[in-house]
Amino acid sequence: MLISTKSVNTLAERIENSAEVFCSGLFLSARWFAVSQLDRDGVQVIIMPDKESAEYCSVDLYNLTEGDKVFFLPDSGKSLERSNYKSSLGVQRTSAIGKLLEYKDGQLFIVTYPSALEESIPSAEKIRQSLLMLSVGDEISHDKIVDTLFESGFQRVDFVAEPGQFAIRGAIVDIFSYSYSDPFRISFFGDEIDSINIFDCNTQLSKEKVIKAEIYPDIVASENEEVEQVSIMDILPDDTLFWLDSSDMYNNRGFWPITDRFRKVYMEIPLSRQDEDAIRFSIASQPVFNKNFELLTEDIRKRMEEGYRVRIYGEKQSQLERLRSILSQNGGVIPEFISGCNIHNGFIDHENKVCCYSDHEIFDRFHRVSIRRTVDKSEQLTINDLTSFSIGDYIVHIDYGVGIFGGLVRMKDDKGRMHEVVKLTYKDNDVVFVSVHSLHKISRYKSKDSEPPKIHKLGSKAWQNLKASTKSKVKDIAKDLIQLYARRKAVKGFAFSADTYLQQELESSFMYEDTPDQEKAVQAVKRDMEDTCPMDRLVCGDVGFGKTEVAVRAAFKAVADSKQVAVLVPTTILALQHFKTFQSRLKDLPCNIDYVSRLRTAKEISDIQKRLKAGTLDIVIGTHKLIGKGFEFKDLGLLIIDEEQKFGVSAKEKLRQLKASVDTLTLTATPIPRTLQFSLLGARDLSIINTPPPNRIPVQTEIMLFDHDEIKKIINYELGRGGQLFFVHNRVEELMAVEDILHRLVPDMKICVAHGQMEAKVLENKILEFMAGDYDMLLCTTIIENGLDIPNANTIIINQAQNIGLSDLHQLRGRVGRSNRRAFCYLIVPPLLSITEDARRRLKAIESFSDLGSGFNIAMQDLDIRGAGNLLGAEQSGFITDMGFETYQKILAEAMEELGVETGIVTRSVKENYIVDCTIETDQLALIPDSYIDLTAEKIRIYKELDSINNEKDLDVMRGKLTDRFGKIPVELERLFDIVRIRQLGVKLGFEKIIIKNGVMIAFFILNPLSQYYKSDRFSKVLENISLNPKLFEIKQPDNRLRIMVRNVDSISKAYNILKKL
Repeated sequence: MLISTKSVNTLAERIENSAEVFCSGLFLSARWFAVSQLDRDGVQVIIMPDKESAEYCSVDLYNLTEGDKVFFLPDSGKSLERSNYKSSLGVQRTSAIGKLLEYKDGQLFIVTYPSALEESIPSAEKIRQSLLMLSVGDEISHDKIVDTLFESGFQRVDFVAEPGQFAIRGAIVDIFSYSYSDPFRISFFGDEIDSINIFDCNTQLSKEKVIKAEIYPDIVASENEEVEQVSIMDILPDDTLFWLDSSDMYNNRGFWPITDRFRKVYMEIPLSRQDEDAIRFSIASQPVFNKNFELLTEDIRKRMEEGYRVRIYGEKQSQLERLRSILSQNGGVIPEFISGCNIHNGFIDHENKVCCYSDHEIFDRFHRVSIRRTVDKSEQLTINDLTSFSIGDYIVHIDYGVGIFGGLVRMKDDKGRMHEVVKLTYKDNDVVFVSVHSLHKISRYKSKDSEPPKIHKLGSKAWQNLKASTKSKVKDIAKDLIQLYARRKAVKGFAFSADTYLQQELESSFMYEDTPDQEKAVQAVKRDMEDTCPMDRLVCGDVGFGKTEVAVRAAFKAVADSKQVAVLVPTTILALQHFKTFQSRLKDLPCNIDYVSRLRTAKEISDIQKRLKAGTLDIVIGTHKLIGKGFEFKDLGLLIIDEEQKFGVSAKEKLRQLKASVDTLTLTATPIPRTLQFSLLGARDLSIINTPPPNRIPVQTEIMLFDHDEIKKIINYELGRGGQLFFVHNRVEELMAVEDILHRLVPDMKICVAHGQMEAKVLENKILEFMAGDYDMLLCTTIIENGLDIPNANTIIINQAQNIGLSDLHQLRGRVGRSNRRAFCYLIVPPLLSITEDARRRLKAIESFSDLGSGFNIAMQDLDIRGAGNLLGAEQSGFITDMGFETYQKILAEAMEELGVETGIVTRSVKENYIVDCTIETDQLALIPDSYIDLTAEKIRIYKELDSINNEKDLDVMRGKLTDRFGKIPVELERLFDIVRIRQLGVKLGFEKIIIKNGVMIAFFILNPLSQYYKSDRFSKVLENISLNPKLFEIKQPDNRLRIMVRNVDSISKAYNILKKL
């Protein structure tokens, strides 16, 4: 797309002929159109005033240039503790410098900012010496590679997760170089390099083949005194061209004098040189539409009539389709849409008559950018780390109860062959050895308090009784839920009519893109409302996942049918918050909203009551007062309840009466565990929102030390952009001392202190004053984790973060980043060496899960438990504490299945298998040899994963993964794969136990002679197949137990092939 052709041509001529060129009127994204249009060979350095604008510039240039020639050069992030964000900066900086050093010809853009240019680097010679080049076919010994890497400061680990690490497994070496955002996997044949792959450190699987790998050390970190340091300017070629905003802001910066030897283009005339002859561009900014689509339609029509080309840029096709449908509904002319490429600032170029608009500005959204060479977070490794079994952990075995994990041990069988088993220790030092073929029976004990559980005695009745009582309680609760559900289905309610055009306008003005889950939830709610039975739907999703948006749309749908809506919230502050949200979302639509809480005067409340009765108030938001005396609705059509579990018993009872005839929508942020969702299918309409909005910016999480200057910088940055901050310190008695320190750092900041020991009224007033913007900082304990939503507060500093639990950290961080501005979360910790391993694991986890909603998986484990308690009543939480969460889920699933058989209500698909598990005993060696994988935690993970696989396709995927990560699969592991196949087949055929020993295979049928299995087609089919092969199979029934015998079975794979004949 060409803009200002004449001016750009003049610019090109002047660049060739003079050392300094001045432009005027060239701004917004039009600058990068002009830069990319020049198509000039050589190195071009673009200096932006700060990091954020440099990032936006880079992304615009990625979209406007072909190939990979735009490099972002950030600073090294010296003040940060090691973190993901810091590794990304290291990789981006190193790859930009590496690219400059190897530059020969063609185009190369370096986008940077002053503080990045002012950091010095080692000399070119030094960098070239430390580069390790590896190509396919090279001969180099492992030892040589290891020595080189250690010299360069690399660190040896089990699994590579961040730059500067390497791992060696057999003939495979994984190295994470600082010059690339993914690590390299180098496979050797002897000392020769056989292949090089780039792999994903999250899944640890290869992505693409390459022929060479450049291994750069951390250029940034080598700040020791002996190494000669130079300026980045020293490695730039002489014909480099600089692009700058204007020299005024850089005059006094350290790098400025060194730029004298380069040509420069000023995109603005510096104040000191106003009389220069400048090239005049005529660029205007994109008009502000404030999501008003009539204005937009009118503007596009006018421009096109005047002969302008109008183009709208957007990342997502779906987003542009939405815009297209809105424009065509408004009867407008349709402009050109460019998908898959966005620009940061839309503009109008009057010279070439072109309008380039950006969709995020039309929808008034945050423009989320992704910079190339950003290191992905290794979430999977973190999860593995958190869920791995380590010696001394509490483990629950479904048959024996809670014991202590004693690691993997080798045992000899009677023939002197070694087998691997898991050792569990119970009360009085009794020991159970669990074969690696039945690891699916054990799970790690998880429960919300970290108090140790009671360890069971083997052979005692305590565990069996606990299982039985849990089951019967679950059945009672479930029966009640199911009956209630059935009763409601029989009642007639109001059926709402289909969507109006106003509804579509409301939905398209949403600031974020709808996620698939959110769309599903909205569709389900509308379907329920248009149905004649009263709706009772539960929408569940993490903080900031757009549950409120679902409620807003449902509320407006009800208002469009002239019905009233009541929104119930647990606290006064939430009432105010929801009121503000609803008001801003529905401000241009025909709809009256008000709220009730103890902040309103008696006069205001009686006015609201009158309007409700008369029917002139459409939506009312309030605390439980709303369902008290004096509130009468003229025609209530929809009830929305936020966080129902926080209301008292009497309020819940009133709600239950209301619910019987009115459509009800309940929202909750406590996640409902996946496994419970299935079991509750017959009892509740659930919509789960698991994904965060795609253009919600992840909160940038950084771990740092308590450094006064750094904290001062953070506070001043946030106040400088007009925002507010949270400072969390979890000791009430020390809050005053902390306030004192902060006051000394930034004297003119207004601080408001809040903690749970204040009176409720005082606390609430403080927080309301902070919401109103009377204070700059809220210094508080962790009380703010519940539901505070202050869009203007976008920085949270958490002191002594190592003492706060994972889910609390996740909830606290959810308080910022709720508007369309970049948000920051700083975790202040003592030096990482001095804190416990457990706290280190927690901090690493919270830092790698900075995207909203990814933390949904792990930080939520104790919330899962709360969720189960809410759904199934409080005493269930007691059972969960006794048996751990995973085991509870297994028992719950069994109970629901039995209930289905007892009551005839099918809650899940009826299983076709007559047995749950088939036990396998063999004397052949089937395990993962130490020579293949020697990490206990990883071995157990792989054993467990293999154990839970139940189809051939997953087995093949697993085999591919293992070959990729650890090399060729050894014979013993192949046997293990076959055993998994035999177990699946045994379950299908109805064998409870299969023994393969001494060349004989014996398969036992189900023990219970009354089982339905013996009447099934499957049993008769097995008998038929046996009679077809009389030489192979022998049927025997000593001690009334039916079994099949097969002789001459000398391998596991042969056993599998024989069983396939049945």
